[in-house]
Amino acid sequence: MQLDILKTLDNNGMSLFNTTALFFLKMGNVTKWAGRHAPRLLLFSCLTLPSQMLWAEQTSDETSPVAKEISAIIAAKQHPFLMPSNFANRSDDLDALYKKADYQLLWLGNGHAEKNIADAIELLESAPANGLNNENYDVEGLRRKRQAAINFSPVAYKDLADFDTAISLSLLRFLHDLHYGRVNPQGINFDLKLREKKLIDLPLLIKGHLDQQALQSLPGLVEPKLRQYQKLKSALADYRGLAGKAMPFQLAFNKAIRPGDTLPQLDELRQMLTTLGDLPEEINVADKSTRYSDKMVAGIKKFQHRHGLAADGVIGKTTAIELNIPLQQRALQIELAMERLRWLPELSSDPSIIVNIPAFQLWAFENINDPNSSVTDMRVVVGKAMKNQTPVLMATMSFIDFSPYWNVPYNIVKEELIPKLSRNPGFLNKENMELVSGAGISAFSEASIAQLKQGSLRVRQRPGKKNALGKVKFLFPNKNDVYLHDTPANALFSRSRRDFSHGCVRVSNPESLAEFALKNQKGWDKAAIRQAMYSPKMQRVILKKPIPVLFFYITAFFDQQNNLIFYPDIYGHDTVLQEALKKPEDLSDQVLFVSTPESSGPVEGIKTVEVVR
Repeated sequence: MQLDILKTLDNNGMSLFNTTALFFLKMGNVTKWAGRHAPRLLLFSCLTLPSQMLWAEQTSDETSPVAKEISAIIAAKQHPFLMPSNFANRSDDLDALYKKADYQLLWLGNGHAEKNIADAIELLESAPANGLNNENYDVEGLRRKRQAAINFSPVAYKDLADFDTAISLSLLRFLHDLHYGRVNPQGINFDLKLREKKLIDLPLLIKGHLDQQALQSLPGLVEPKLRQYQKLKSALADYRGLAGKAMPFQLAFNKAIRPGDTLPQLDELRQMLTTLGDLPEEINVADKSTRYSDKMVAGIKKFQHRHGLAADGVIGKTTAIELNIPLQQRALQIELAMERLRWLPELSSDPSIIVNIPAFQLWAFENINDPNSSVTDMRVVVGKAMKNQTPVLMATMSFIDFSPYWNVPYNIVKEELIPKLSRNPGFLNKENMELVSGAGISAFSEASIAQLKQGSLRVRQRPGKKNALGKVKFLFPNKNDVYLHDTPANALFSRSRRDFSHGCVRVSNPESLAEFALKNQKGWDKAAIRQAMYSPKMQRVILKKPIPVLFFYITAFFDQQNNLIFYPDIYGHDTVLQEALKKPEDLSDQVLFVSTPESSGPVEGIKTVEVVR
């Protein structure tokens, strides 16, 4: 009540009265001063001066009691009631935020406290809409403590500091997770490049938007601007809505269902396909038969296409498995995809190449940030799931080899070639291969097998029709020694699941990819590229402008026709990420940047980038 009266006085031009009263009160002369004024003013002063004086004490300088409590919390890097309590990785941000306020209260002790705190909690409650878990930000605990905190006595310095820093820390955690993600990708073998420098200042954003009463605009400023991310965010809301209203569905699979067959569960299947948008609603109303008709087949084909399957219309075992996956699980796939997109550093607008491993697809962009720029896309074959997984990586394509040699990796020599050579010494000639040592080409002898096992001899395949790399390979130095290349085994590209390689990525249209890479390089038109591809001699071309390459892994993905495609988790990376997300902790900036944020230069702003169309 005293504070409310104080606010009323301030709003009616009584600040001079309060200042004068406070002076006399501190000097011990309140009676002498009050005698000069009307009894009504004296009543106001008696009610308001104690609180006025106490709030003034805590806002006077950094040595005030509340400033000491706030500083103590920051120094301890342990919060009294938030979970996790340790915030060592957010302590610098929390310190920077309160430094901007001279280590005084940000949320309590002002006329906007109720609204600001309500806005902050509402923001934290929106975490699920952003693919995050609001339990990581203690939303329920903050909501329970909110009203008591607003009514704390001005002298309850520790309680005030505890709650005020709790709101600030939870908000910092939320915005940091939204911008950078919750998991260190390097920790789960996603070899993504570190960011060059910090492009966003979270404490500055929070303080500025708090002062402007504009907290609700914060998520839009820090979340990824990728169109792929924004589409997935919208799809997450849709799938959560569908999961809440869709009837439970489990298709009892005994044998493959082909067009024209009878399916007792056809009405349930029809309703599910209609809910997912794979079947027009009018079919759901008009057709009540149990015959697997052409219209239903069309719906299943669309479902199969959207789930990375061969769209043949036959409901086989794999299709039945995909149909039986709950929509809640699909929503989780979308969340995991959004998390991975947060890991990507800012991408340049120059030509770029992206491979989505579980999609078995490659996109080459003229300008990755321009949704209207041209895109070259093609099917790819990736590494075998159980043995030779293609790594997630970011690298830079620097040269191209036409009519390449294939230097056979040691593990392939040891596991595959030596057994064949032991049985058939003529195997090398048959496969157009040769033995190479430090001194040059070597003839096969009885000692060759032992030398191959020791690694003193190597095997390479000469250019030609049988070469495993085909007519061209695209190289970008990386620790896994993988690359993009052509292949003579073109039949594999017609399969829906294409994990057959030893780890490198085979491309279905190498000539188009070469044209993309050499588009602006003098002397390399289509005719020159074809001539180099079919030459019997190897030719290396250095790219004048290297091209960024990203091998990525995301199992929920919008294609160029704006279809949301769900891909099988062929390498089990989704499962690994789910487990990592069960251990919430503050992600250290040390794992995000090439150097520490302090030494990386000034904050410039937030760049908008685009990954795929």
